[in-house]
Amino acid sequence: MNYNKEFQALENIMFSRAVLQIRKKEAEKITIMNDTGNKQKILRLLEIVAGAFGLFVALGWSFFDMLVRCKGKKRQKKKKWFQLSHIKKNHPRDKYEKEYEEGKLWCAEQQMKDCFIRSRDGLYLHAYYLPTKEAKRFVVLSHGYKGSGFGDFAYTARFLHENACNLLFIDQRCCGLSEGEYITFGAKEQWDVQQWSYYIAARNREKLPIYLYGESMGAAAVLMASGHKLPEEVKGLIADCGFCSMKRQLQDIAANWFHLGWVELLLFRVDLFCRMFGRFRMSDADTIEAMKKNKRPVLFFHGEADTYVVPENSLYNYALCGAPKELVIIPEARHLCAPYAAPELYRQKLLDFFEKYDN
Repeated sequence: MNYNKEFQALENIMFSRAVLQIRKKEAEKITIMNDTGNKQKILRLLEIVAGAFGLFVALGWSFFDMLVRCKGKKRQKKKKWFQLSHIKKNHPRDKYEKEYEEGKLWCAEQQMKDCFIRSRDGLYLHAYYLPTKEAKRFVVLSHGYKGSGFGDFAYTARFLHENACNLLFIDQRCCGLSEGEYITFGAKEQWDVQQWSYYIAARNREKLPIYLYGESMGAAAVLMASGHKLPEEVKGLIADCGFCSMKRQLQDIAANWFHLGWVELLLFRVDLFCRMFGRFRMSDADTIEAMKKNKRPVLFFHGEADTYVVPENSLYNYALCGAPKELVIIPEARHLCAPYAAPELYRQKLLDFFEKYDN
């Protein structure tokens, strides 16, 4: 009888141990399943983060490749969709096509001299030089983003030439006959403008006054160049619809043209590619320090209806400028259209500026 009780007790103990082992294994399975579930959640989260990171890298590269990287005519054809999507369909100069084409034709018919310099980073840069009889001054013409001197100054070049100005139409890097792979929004163009001013000064035997005149990105480059040492003969700057920084301009493009969010993160990637490939920083293309240092008079123009480079840019540059200055806002004028929208006012302001600072 006692034997049976002991056996029964032993059997109960063994059964209890078996139950405990089963429960332990089940608990381990549940733990493993939970761990597996957590790992899957973590992996999914990492996949989402990696995907978002990859997306922003891809967007950053696309933005950089489209707006900064520029390798000749083949690349321009590949980017035709961008031009069609915004610039070509909404070109601000459509109303003035006749005047624009007439001005370009006049430029093309003139006998000009080819000029070349080597940039600080080793590129051959080109310009066209057009002298005039009984010249009273030199004007260096700095065109805008992916533009040309004949195009951006089509409506003012003839007027300047007929009013005693020797003209130097510079081809910005990556444009015209100038070398280059990257458009730097003024970061390097400002140094190119500086070198062109010394090129003219070295050939200016009569010591005539020199003016630096820019449109859009060319205006920004001129303003940035004013913060560096320039020849004494440089008497003034003319900045038509110039922006204040590459960063702000790309912010406007990303937000207003492409309706992209997370712009700061996108521009961080663009800046990274600028450093890696273009050998410049976005912060290098900024007018702040130059406007604080500049002592030469500045004539600012801007179209009130400009949606490409908004008028606030010129208001900002004007406020920062510590030198003698004048700001002319042209009502209803769109980007690069101030000379067309109010030709008499625009031209008179130019002549008044020359007369005031020639001596």
